[in-house]
Amino acid sequence: MVKILGIDGSPRPYGNTRKALLLALEGAKREGADVEVLELYKLRVEPCLGCVSDDIKACRYPCPIDDDMKHVYEKVLKSDGIIVATPIYWYNVSGPVKNFIDRLTVFENMIFIDGRSWVEGKVAGFIAVGNDTGAIAVIQNLMSVFNSMGFAIPPWSLAYYTLQGDILEDEKAVLDSVNVGRAVALLAEVLKGCARPPKVWYRADKEYRSFSRLVARKIKEQVEKFLG
Repeated sequence: MVKILGIDGSPRPYGNTRKALLLALEGAKREGADVEVLELYKLRVEPCLGCVSDDIKACRYPCPIDDDMKHVYEKVLKSDGIIVATPIYWYNVSGPVKNFIDRLTVFENMIFIDGRSWVEGKVAGFIAVGNDTGAIAVIQNLMSVFNSMGFAIPPWSLAYYTLQGDILEDEKAVLDSVNVGRAVALLAEVLKGCARPPKVWYRADKEYRSFSRLVARKIKEQVEKFLG
């Protein structure tokens, strides 16, 4: 079983970013993955100090900053893949997501300590949500950064929603989000040697559309119960 970690970069546990991430994680679960959500706004993740600017070997694991990132590091290391979901803030990610990404440099920079990035070969997927333009700018930036750290990026591992209204009412956005989780889980299994590459990465057949609608209803009920 592969472990997929969902990174929620939104301050709203009832918002479209969280909903899209939950959709993706349901897609991963359908492929047999064990999933977990990390809510960055509930954690204290300080900005990176840029130790690498003083000495390239000063940037290494464990990071000298004593905050909640030390627990996040452990979860990232134990995961086989991560899905980053962020609201769109001025054509970019939210502040906590930026801090999270910058602080991951300690893993990438281990190349200069023991010869390899500690996240090399892990899988990444991306979700960007906002009611304005900027989604593709966010996703292409995330893909560049994570691939530069050594993450593998599967086909169809992106989803975005830039309309007003509930993402759960948009069948295409729901299907895209669920497929992100599917793609991340499948590639993680392939890279671990647990499975062969699928013939189809993005599913849009009748059965999978029905599954996606069912998941959307389930998440809507969860959110409504949360809101009381």
